[in-house]
Amino acid sequence: MPSETKLDIIKPDLSSDLPLPLAESGVQAGFPSPAQDYTPDSFDLNREIVRHPASTFYARVHGDSMCGEGIDSGDLIVVDRSLDPMDGDLAVCCLNGEFTLKRIEIRPDAVWLIPSNESYDPILVTPDERFEIWGVVTHTIKYNRRRR
Repeated sequence: MPSETKLDIIKPDLSSDLPLPLAESGVQAGFPSPAQDYTPDSFDLNREIVRHPASTFYARVHGDSMCGEGIDSGDLIVVDRSLDPMDGDLAVCCLNGEFTLKRIEIRPDAVWLIPSNESYDPILVTPDERFEIWGVVTHTIKYNRRRR
């Protein structure tokens, strides 16, 4: 049986700027297009993905229960605790003292935690369990280069 998804929580360091060049016209994923020789625009990745610094955390994912969402073990997720969770959000939940990453289904009479790997069953949160939606996932950061 594959392992359940676990998380390491990391507070972002926003104390310094890191402006990076931005190819504002985009990068084609289909047919190639002429490359830009010069890109005058820049942006700061932290400021782009962290809207609420005091309530935002990074978390490293461990496990494979969300692989159908394209989230693999080792990926980083950006978690905003100031957002009100809504039905269908990807969320970090604390169930009986343990963190897990799941898609949430909020119904009038129940909350379900939905994995995206068929090896796992959805989890019905019962009233006798300690449960908290700890934060809403806003971004996923993935390492794409093949390991050597």
